[in-house]
Amino acid sequence: MDNRSKILLDILRDHTEEDDLYAYFDVMKDELPLEIAKLEYAAFDEVTNEGGRAVCQDNWGTFSIMRLSQYNNWTHEMRVRYATDFLLAYGSGLNLICEKYARMEESTAPQEWEKIKDNFPVIDDETKSIIEAIVGIQVKWMEDFAEKYPAFAGNARSIHTSEDTPFDTSYETYLRGELSTYSGMMLTLYGEFITSLLKEGKNLAYMTMEQTAKLYGYESVEDAEARLRT
Repeated sequence: MDNRSKILLDILRDHTEEDDLYAYFDVMKDELPLEIAKLEYAAFDEVTNEGGRAVCQDNWGTFSIMRLSQYNNWTHEMRVRYATDFLLAYGSGLNLICEKYARMEESTAPQEWEKIKDNFPVIDDETKSIIEAIVGIQVKWMEDFAEKYPAFAGNARSIHTSEDTPFDTSYETYLRGELSTYSGMMLTLYGEFITSLLKEGKNLAYMTMEQTAKLYGYESVEDAEARLRT
């Protein structure tokens, strides 16, 4: 058994029930985003690709920055719920990282998706509509970010599903794939989070990229943009 997978199995061995898992993660505070990233990286090891193993599967540095940039902005309740769901799914035989990348193929490789889609849970129409509403908000946020910070945004994914290729997955498609793996409870928490940011006039794309900039050693988004333009 690979050491990366062993991390997941060790936690599940000692915490078999949902309430027990939730309590295990709930006591973690500032360290929880990093813990989630480690769990995901372990699960990411099991993802198989048509063209062979992806370089990013063995690049903890980049992987951790991308995931921490997201989780550092989440509420504690969201982090605990997601970590709990992630381990529960893994314990039941479902790797949510594998599922996320598989669901992206509905856009990037439709023929491959048709071959594997029956291996994953069916998403009902109501849940799909919630996901699409969230995706619409976040795509607009990313468009606004790219317009204001084109150099920094140019180092990120393309934005729209219409830009997908078999070798390049857009921000929109990636987000849709990720949200499609969330439990009903997690999707509700995430939707409430997005709604609250919208009401407060905040932009999650900016917040995420701000975290990315700082983790890469820049002072801010504005600093990254200025330095990337030179």
